[in-house]
Amino acid sequence: MTETRRAVVIGGGIGGLTAAAALHARGWRVTVLEKARSLEPVGAAISLAPNSLRALDVIGLGDEIRALAAWAGDGGLRTPGGRWLARTSADAAAARFGGPLVLLHRATLITSLASRLPADTVRTDAAAALADPGGPGRPARVTTRDGELEADLVVGADGIHSAVRRALFPRHPGTVYSGFTTWRVVIPVPGAEFASHETWGRGRIWGTHPLKDGRVYAYAAAVTPAGGRAPDDERAELLRRFGDWHQPIPAVLAAARPGDVLRHDVHHIADPLPAHHLGRVALVGDAAHAMPPTLGQGGNQAIEDAVVLAHHCDDLPAYTAARLPRTTAVARRAVRVARLNLRTGRAGIAVRNTAMAALSKAAPALFLRGFEDIADWRPPQRPYASQHHPAGNH
Repeated sequence: MTETRRAVVIGGGIGGLTAAAALHARGWRVTVLEKARSLEPVGAAISLAPNSLRALDVIGLGDEIRALAAWAGDGGLRTPGGRWLARTSADAAAARFGGPLVLLHRATLITSLASRLPADTVRTDAAAALADPGGPGRPARVTTRDGELEADLVVGADGIHSAVRRALFPRHPGTVYSGFTTWRVVIPVPGAEFASHETWGRGRIWGTHPLKDGRVYAYAAAVTPAGGRAPDDERAELLRRFGDWHQPIPAVLAAARPGDVLRHDVHHIADPLPAHHLGRVALVGDAAHAMPPTLGQGGNQAIEDAVVLAHHCDDLPAYTAARLPRTTAVARRAVRVARLNLRTGRAGIAVRNTAMAALSKAAPALFLRGFEDIADWRPPQRPYASQHHPAGNH
């Protein structure tokens, strides 16, 4: 009788829990070590595109998450004064990519992922460190305060400041500051009726989107030196930067309390790692390829990583071969988009806005075409391609 293989996942975020669920579905005995005292995520909402929803089909979660889609009708891109630069359609996007775009609270996704695991899988308040990446003939070893664990596979899912990444590739320069900071909030906004939109200003962007549960997800970004903080509170900072922009932005800010607003500087991995694995250890998500949020693909790529890793769990070089080129390309595109939508020069902004408006009027489908080689991704056909949802099949 074949002995059950053991996997240890360091990090209980979206990528780590998806990897745990996918490995569990393949018969692995999985332990997830999360250093926080609970799985409650740091962050607000997450956007899941058709590519990651197909990956979630692999663990039987895709349709449950698709049912949370709230964006309907038209949305698009606006100027701070409210003028529409470009229009987009939820139905057109779903038709082109084989599924909807779903915005949901991160806590909802975390809860759904955790429900796919046996009750004793996740250990919280369990800081861990990689002691030995292992190799042919020897297991990987992970140390915790309760002792050492041996594993046939260790998944480094410990985020943007990954200690597992540093242990595997100590000479890699790590992350760099992306040049901007972000604010996020998820709150009810009484009487708010609006089309889902993103607004581009001078070195600043704002997005406002409805959620299925009736709340509003809003995010903002601004070019600013690293490490900055508001002299009073972050809601007041948003009022100073965005308070005179079009509705519903003032309404969102009026409904927000200072404690509702999260602020984080954005960092990314500018120099790709030499590999996404070493020995018996594989990296997923931000630990492997942290990127700016300007494409909304950070969490999506982590979910892709997880199901591809489970597919290639017996051949980690194949995992790197499948993921490194794709995630590098997506990350580089996210950096380019950040440079476009956070321009600070008036002349460049005028050219950008004119081009976006003209392109939208002449060929609106081109906006979707620019995303199709990201959103049309499908998971490996065997053993995981979904047979339940048509968008998961080749």
